[in-house]
Amino acid sequence: MKAMGCLNQHSDINTFALELKNCSNRPSGGALALMVNSEIGAVLAVMRRNVRWGVRYMADDDQLEHSLIQSFKELRRKIFSWQHQWHSINPVVYLQPFLDVIQSDETGAPITGVALSSVYKFLTLEIFDLDTVNVDDALHLIVDAVTSCRFEVTDPASEEVVLMKILQVLLACMKNKASLKLSNQHVCNIVNTCFRVVHQASSKGELLQRIARHTMHELIRCIFLHLPDIDNTEVSVRDADHNSGSKQQNNGNASSEHDDKPYSVGVSLNVSTDTFEGDGNMIEVGQGKEAAQSGDHLMKEPYGVPCMVEIFHFLCSLLNIIEENSGIGPRSNPIAYDEDVPLFALGLINSAIELGGASFAHHPKLLALIQDELFRHLMQFGLSMSPLILSTVCSIVLNLYYHLRTKLKLQLEAFFSCVLLRIAQSKHGASYQQQEVAMETLVDLCRQQTFMAEMYVNFDCDISCNNVFEELANLLSKSAFPVNSPLSTMHILALDGLIAMIQGMAERTFGELPASQNLEDYQPFWTVKCDNYNDPSQWVPFAHKMKFIKRKLMIGADHFNRAPMKGLEFLQGMHLLPDKLDSQSVACFLRYTTGLDKNLVGDFLGNHDEFCIDVLHEFARTFDFSNMNLDTALRVFLETFKLPGESQKIQRVLEAFAERYYEQSPHILANKDAALLLSYSLIMLNTDQHNAQVKKKMTEEDFIRNNRHINGGNDLPREYLCELYHSICMNEIRMTPETGAGFPVMTSSHWIGLKHKSKQSAPFIVCDSRENLDYDMFRILSSPTIAALSVVYDHVEQEDVLQTCIDGFLAVAKIAARYNLDDVLDDLVVSLCKFTTLLLPLSVEESILAFGDDTKARMATVAVFTIANGYGDCIRGGWKNILDCILSLHRLGLVPTRLASDATDELDPAPELEQGRAAAAPPPVSHKPTLITSKRSSSLMGRFSQFLYLDADEPAPQPTEEQLLAHQRSLQAVQNCHIDNIFTESKFLQAESLSQLSRALILAAGRSYKGNNSVENEDIAVFCLELLIAVTLNNRDRIMLLWQGVYEHIANVVQSAVMPCTLVEKAVFGLLRICQRLLPYKENLTDELLKSLQLVLKLDARVADAYCEQITNEVMRLVKANAMQIRSHAGWRTITSLLSITARHPEASEVGFQTLEFIMSDGAHLLPANYVLCVNAARQFAESRVGNIEQSIKSLDLMANSLVCLVRWSCKTKEAIGEEASALAKMYQDIGEMWLRLVQGLRKVCMDQREEVRNHSILMLQRCLTGMDGIHIPNELWLQCFDQVIFTLLDEILQITEDNSPKEYRNMETSLFLCLKLLSKVFLQSMEDLYQSSSFCRLWVGVLGCMDRSMKVKLRGKKSEKIHELVPELLKNTLLVMKTRGILVENDSVGGESFWQLTWLHVKNISPSLQLEVFPEHNKAGCSPLPDGNLVVQSSETTT
Repeated sequence: MKAMGCLNQHSDINTFALELKNCSNRPSGGALALMVNSEIGAVLAVMRRNVRWGVRYMADDDQLEHSLIQSFKELRRKIFSWQHQWHSINPVVYLQPFLDVIQSDETGAPITGVALSSVYKFLTLEIFDLDTVNVDDALHLIVDAVTSCRFEVTDPASEEVVLMKILQVLLACMKNKASLKLSNQHVCNIVNTCFRVVHQASSKGELLQRIARHTMHELIRCIFLHLPDIDNTEVSVRDADHNSGSKQQNNGNASSEHDDKPYSVGVSLNVSTDTFEGDGNMIEVGQGKEAAQSGDHLMKEPYGVPCMVEIFHFLCSLLNIIEENSGIGPRSNPIAYDEDVPLFALGLINSAIELGGASFAHHPKLLALIQDELFRHLMQFGLSMSPLILSTVCSIVLNLYYHLRTKLKLQLEAFFSCVLLRIAQSKHGASYQQQEVAMETLVDLCRQQTFMAEMYVNFDCDISCNNVFEELANLLSKSAFPVNSPLSTMHILALDGLIAMIQGMAERTFGELPASQNLEDYQPFWTVKCDNYNDPSQWVPFAHKMKFIKRKLMIGADHFNRAPMKGLEFLQGMHLLPDKLDSQSVACFLRYTTGLDKNLVGDFLGNHDEFCIDVLHEFARTFDFSNMNLDTALRVFLETFKLPGESQKIQRVLEAFAERYYEQSPHILANKDAALLLSYSLIMLNTDQHNAQVKKKMTEEDFIRNNRHINGGNDLPREYLCELYHSICMNEIRMTPETGAGFPVMTSSHWIGLKHKSKQSAPFIVCDSRENLDYDMFRILSSPTIAALSVVYDHVEQEDVLQTCIDGFLAVAKIAARYNLDDVLDDLVVSLCKFTTLLLPLSVEESILAFGDDTKARMATVAVFTIANGYGDCIRGGWKNILDCILSLHRLGLVPTRLASDATDELDPAPELEQGRAAAAPPPVSHKPTLITSKRSSSLMGRFSQFLYLDADEPAPQPTEEQLLAHQRSLQAVQNCHIDNIFTESKFLQAESLSQLSRALILAAGRSYKGNNSVENEDIAVFCLELLIAVTLNNRDRIMLLWQGVYEHIANVVQSAVMPCTLVEKAVFGLLRICQRLLPYKENLTDELLKSLQLVLKLDARVADAYCEQITNEVMRLVKANAMQIRSHAGWRTITSLLSITARHPEASEVGFQTLEFIMSDGAHLLPANYVLCVNAARQFAESRVGNIEQSIKSLDLMANSLVCLVRWSCKTKEAIGEEASALAKMYQDIGEMWLRLVQGLRKVCMDQREEVRNHSILMLQRCLTGMDGIHIPNELWLQCFDQVIFTLLDEILQITEDNSPKEYRNMETSLFLCLKLLSKVFLQSMEDLYQSSSFCRLWVGVLGCMDRSMKVKLRGKKSEKIHELVPELLKNTLLVMKTRGILVENDSVGGESFWQLTWLHVKNISPSLQLEVFPEHNKAGCSPLPDGNLVVQSSETTT
């Protein structure tokens, strides 16, 4: 067992004693003997100073010494013989002489004081300890002697010295290690004696008063420090032996029976009237023989719980003076006398609770004192007008909450509601000091880690309790508002409480979000229980369910208070009452639901309707009146409703009560009629005694006489009736319920009802550090907290308070983000943005200076962006406000110029974009000096100086030191915001948040460019567009969330632009950057992205011309990087359309051609999907005169070389296995169509005025018409080719030759020459396949017609010799081939005689001698090649 002397640091012990006590080596036996001898000498010396103690002469002249002196001398002779035997020596031997002096009434104060000092020295030096023989007897003798100390008072000073030494010795007894041997009786004697000294010290000096009170505190600490070390098992058994089986409840159920009074012991302080005056405040003897016998037995045992019960009860009894001296009513001043006694008692009680702590819960009688008597006094003294008393009471309650809250559920609820909340709300006439004390206590409670969660789960989620958490949250938020007044301590306290609650939630570990609650089927809500209140996995869902039920019940109560039946119908709809109402469910609703109008409840219960009568009886059955006096039961019953005014209703109500009471307590009453009559009598007595209009009050005898013969014809016991009479007289049964929200003022009747209610209350749930209930609590707390923080932040200037508010804002943001409460976070952002001052309509220079000088604005700005960076996931509408702040900072030049580019994650820079743009775009029109038009000034400081002196004619002077400091502070604040992270990290935002951010950017940009066309507005629009593009690029994996809005915004910008400007430039190139970045990763979006590039084609001509070269460069980069990803016709159409435009642009043509060359060279990226598009684009480059002739030649080569792709595709088609016939036919058809488009394109270039291009085109056309090995060309397509390409080409060449001068078309003879050779070669190559065709004759006539016209063409007015030589030669060669192949024969089946005749008819016009050269045998036979008749077919008929 630990020594009780561990608290001696607070006592007034001399230095020597302390040093000696702390020494590790105990004094030797000889040293101890010397110490005792020294004290003997000291006492004898003082006694000898008085003649009275010198010598005494007898009649026979024999000299004798006084017995006291003789005892000291006798002791002196013995002590030196005990040098090595001190532990075996009975301490009584060497203590007794000193104790005799203390107890002697013959000694004066100085002698008694020295004797007391000697005993004090023995105790502090621990001459004897637990191992010493008979140490318990020694201690008992010391206590008995000191508590019965007698001495003569010679002067007030010496009297006070003796009293102080008495206190020292008694305290030393308790602090000595052997104090464990003290009995309960002696400990009580010590406390009683000390209190008597305290009481008498009030008329003594200040020093004695302070020492006496201090000693009393030390004693209480020593005693109750021992409580945790007591064997709980032994004590509980002992308590059970003397408690006749009373059962202790867990939730503050203090028994109201007299048998549970504390142990009592009789103590008599036999002191001289010159020293102590009698006082009634003592530890009194228990009433009754049985109590005295049990007390005597227990009080002789070593001290423990029995004496602590006595002492604690004694301390509580010191508070009873409130009832004797003040006679207070519920609204009168509770403390109308000197606050000294209750304050002293409360301080002692607080010390006991601090040291006893949770151990009180292990001892039922101690716990019962706290639950009932102590808490009842705390409720009363809590309403004291003394802030000091209130502060002490609050300290006690705070300790009780910490140590014993599981045993004090309803008591704590009552104190919080009736005292703290009431005072803090300035009710009950509370002064400002009282409000401050109450608020400090509430804030201290809020700082307890689990306090708010426990208030919520135990009270707000209990259908029979008040919403303590919600009331506290509302109180703190309202109290933090400095409405029409400067900020006070109260406001700061309330703010601290709110922030403590919020930060407590923010620091807790995260759990699961609560599941939504819904009642599908009816379940009696009063029967819902939790299987295990210690297991969070069970009580958390239970709490959620009960809170849901309570909310619905409170709504139902509100309906009931307006119209009872409608309230019941509502609860039926909520499945809280059965579809068919039964009496039990309605009775339980009326019994357990808070917030019901008690007048309506009383009227409903007293109604004569049969259903209401059944409800009344079920209502009465919900009460447990076992072992309860009738008046107590009646108080409990009438606490739940107001007794109706009609006599018949009163009759019905009391009948139900009497029946239930007799059912459970039939001990004295003969029948229920006796209970009914006596109940009536008590109500009449209550009215008589407590109604001011009744002048003549009923006496005790009148009451007894009025109740004769009511107990089945017999009289009730007189003592029983007297007890009832005095109970009613002393404590009124309140018939009028308290109005208003919250708890009523705690009267005796209310307290009795609370104790009864505690028996049925659910256990107190202890919460841990997890966030089991934080979601529900935060939903209640968030809005008032944000409002309160905003108001305080707006009204204060102190930086520490501002930082406190910011911490609160950030904690709210953290919790809101955790629970995805976007509405809360948006409200928070909106509130904070108002304090940044960035949204005020000030000039640039004013804004910069104001922002730099305003600490509040800078702190709010940093907080806004801290929230945006940390919790952007849950921001929705708040992005608009955040973006407005960013734009304001951008307008002030405080945002880094590369914010948008820095915000783009892993974006490869494109330095070539910047090259040449300045020259391409004309400078924008500006009404401001060039000084500020550029946002890319050399430095932000330079821009600041420019802004300050914007309109000055002379050179801008340097800014002042104050301005520079303000600007530096602004820059530092913005740097701390990390604005770029918002956009860089946007890839981590939730989809909805990202969409809202994108919409906010689009909206801000749209507002700017749709407004006036100022430089500033355009700059903001550009800035927003850059950020929008950065966000888009950073979220390539979620592009579909953003794409529609981004595209529409860019389209609006592009289509509305009529002149080159920065905005349209950023829009166009931003779109190209998006495509460049996303095409490699988003194959499914390739077409959509490339389609968007069609916006470029819609640019105004002036705009397109200004940026054509840069656009082409970007397109080239895009194609080179993503050609493999572009597979669709639509995508390639966009690309080739962009490239085709560049063919006619001087600066862009070269880059455009390089891009096309990249696509078409070696067929690297030619596909069936883009073949025709590329051929057409190449043709446009070939026809373009912007580039040099070499570029046109290369374009033609690209076209001709593309034939290789057609051959390759055709071969692959032939090799395809398993394909359907229709699919193969379609593939062949497509290849043929592409070939036809190729040759048609080449044919168009053959008309070019440039000789080199024209001739090269003809050659390439010939190559494409003759180099088709592997390509299957159907006869119909060949015929179409002849008609649309070859014949048309010759016709146009001949036409140009005849109609245009040689200056326009040089050397057309060569071109015609090449065309004729092309015609001959192609015809000969295709003749084998076509001669079987029915149209072959027409084709052949067309060929002959072309040759015929060529023979007739004139160049420079005369026929061409070169052509005249070529055509017969070509024709001859053709005829020979036809002859060889059997096509041209006299009786040929192809055309019969007509084909033969037609051939020679046309050949004769070209070269008459050819027939003889080809068919010489006809000449030998003398045959005529042509028959008679006109069989000539016009050449024009051969073309379609």
